[in-house]
Amino acid sequence: MKYKRILLKLSGESLMGEKQYGIDNERVKQYAEDIKAVHDQGLEIAIVIGGGNIFRGLSAEKSGMDRAQADYMGMLATVINSMALQDALEKVGLKTRLLSAIKMEQICEPFVRRRAVRHLEKGRVVIFGAGTGNPYFTTDSAAALRAIEINADVVLKGTRVDGIYTADPEKDPTATKYQTLSFKEVYAKDLNVMDMTAFTLCEENHLPIIVFDMNKAGNFMKIAQGEEIGTLVKG
Repeated sequence: MKYKRILLKLSGESLMGEKQYGIDNERVKQYAEDIKAVHDQGLEIAIVIGGGNIFRGLSAEKSGMDRAQADYMGMLATVINSMALQDALEKVGLKTRLLSAIKMEQICEPFVRRRAVRHLEKGRVVIFGAGTGNPYFTTDSAAALRAIEINADVVLKGTRVDGIYTADPEKDPTATKYQTLSFKEVYAKDLNVMDMTAFTLCEENHLPIIVFDMNKAGNFMKIAQGEEIGTLVKG
């Protein structure tokens, strides 16, 4: 296996499957099975999930809600998604821990970096909920931050498309895919990989990012084994 410790970033929208809102249990089950297959090979896996399938803070702000209030609501949405994935992972036989940046002791542990690392070392899948715990930061930023804190080897961003393209492939049929990019090329081409805070954190800490299609069963394993699918961004 190419990596020892992975941070997997999933969008909230990816959990919708074919639905328009909420959580598709079949899609979550597929993710759980893919994660278990990789974990069974001895990899340490941490996960950050967005909340856009339930609530999106930026959209609420545009409709007049206070931005900080909206962002906190979005953080709670990520915890709901994290709990759904935790349940699916435990149903396939994995031991998990959900750590939240916002204290809610009845359902998850508070985030403590050393505790998170210890859980990974003991073979537990660690899910980080509630983003960074701060408004004005996205779950992409949370993924980059947590990956750096736990010394992950790579950030894997699972999306609905199989990499980074010259344009949105769902809207532009002429868009072509990049196999590899440098951080500087992403800046120069103004490509939408992660938000700029998250992207800069990865660049400054020499943390590679791979964008790939998580919805295709088996892709997660291929990435973990070092196959060149998706798009790799590195220094």
